[in-house]
Amino acid sequence: MRTECLSNRLERTRMLGGLLSLVLCCFLFGPPALSQGSENSKLLRAAQVLDVRTGTYIKGAAIYVEGERIKAVGPAADVLKQVPASAQVIDLGDATVLPGLIDCHTHLMARIPDGPNAYAVNLLTKSEAYRALEGASNARATLEAGFTTVRDVESEGSGYADVALRDAINNGLVEGPRMRVATRGIAAVGQYNPFGVSPDLADFPTGAQMVSGSEDARRAVREQIGHGADLIKVYADWNYPTLTVAEMQVIVEEAHKAARKVAAHATTVDGIRNAVLAGVDSIEHGHRADRADLELMKSKGVYLVPTLSGTDAHIAKKPEDWTSAKAKSYLEAIRQSMVMAKQVGVKIADGSDPATAERHGKNAEELESMTRRGLTPLEAIRAATSSAADLIGWPDDIGAVESGKFADLIAVQGDPIVDITLLQHIKFVMKGGRVVKNDSAANMR
Repeated sequence: MRTECLSNRLERTRMLGGLLSLVLCCFLFGPPALSQGSENSKLLRAAQVLDVRTGTYIKGAAIYVEGERIKAVGPAADVLKQVPASAQVIDLGDATVLPGLIDCHTHLMARIPDGPNAYAVNLLTKSEAYRALEGASNARATLEAGFTTVRDVESEGSGYADVALRDAINNGLVEGPRMRVATRGIAAVGQYNPFGVSPDLADFPTGAQMVSGSEDARRAVREQIGHGADLIKVYADWNYPTLTVAEMQVIVEEAHKAARKVAAHATTVDGIRNAVLAGVDSIEHGHRADRADLELMKSKGVYLVPTLSGTDAHIAKKPEDWTSAKAKSYLEAIRQSMVMAKQVGVKIADGSDPATAERHGKNAEELESMTRRGLTPLEAIRAATSSAADLIGWPDDIGAVESGKFADLIAVQGDPIVDITLLQHIKFVMKGGRVVKNDSAANMR
């Protein structure tokens, strides 16, 4: 009997101690997290929101954001029923809201100067630490241009600085887009920048990790994944096909085994075919792809990332460089490959390929360049949203303004389906529910 009473007293003591602990926690740290949800609530109102899948607009729209993600989107009258009274209101007036844009071919570490031997000079005169700081500046410019996610397809000789930048952004140390990084890239020995370096300088830095043979290629993939690579970048050709199908098959095998995709720089007919046969997930550039290449890509579900805007920018800056028969033939090959890619039904994703200080932050010019070669504005927008999200491997999280996805949102004045150049003038940027840029800050309350 005494044992039973003692047991009851001990139980009551434990319950009282637990209750006192709960009261103390609430006093010191506030109420449980569930009751704090409204502090992270935001309501965005805008004239219209683009549904990139259907190509239609939600008129008189509202978006309810809870924390980092979209809770609801639709006509304002429907959404307002779900929003807590304490939510912050962001009134974008007559703006058009779209999902944050995605660039699938960036080089945030690349600020290559003008002049002869510029690539070698860049490697020779800048430390990896300095180049990481350049990358941070480029990342901020990219984000403020409305690109909330990028796939950075190799660090151009700055080692694993792209991994450091990705992690710094994720940890809130610097401002920038979500990043998938390819680290060093993989090329055949002697077949990537810099060229023309004295053979006496055996340890001169290179723009990619040089390999020769299948086992060398396998080791490179394992090293890069071990150091934080989210994807693998290979150079299937330069002026001619370089890595063999067998070498690239090993690269693809190792990457896919670790759930990493493979992007292949390929611009020649044979280089493109070799890369696709090896099993890569995307062809970068693909400027001389013929119909057989494109049909093979279509059959295997391989994306094309055409990277056109750098060429257009060069034409605008130095038109005299594009008057020769060779230059005109190259431009016509690009045009034809884009026309055929659309006819065949190859999947296309956006990628701007910036490599100089002036090109970072001008990513949206790529969308205009695609429309010059046959894509409609809506198709170009999809290439930078839903299609890009699929290629990058985050289709459930980004690429559309939908419930459950990250609140990565941009806004422009006007209708981008009518005028694609509006996306070069972003007025508002939100990444993960946090306002990064708002030229109409007075409309927040």
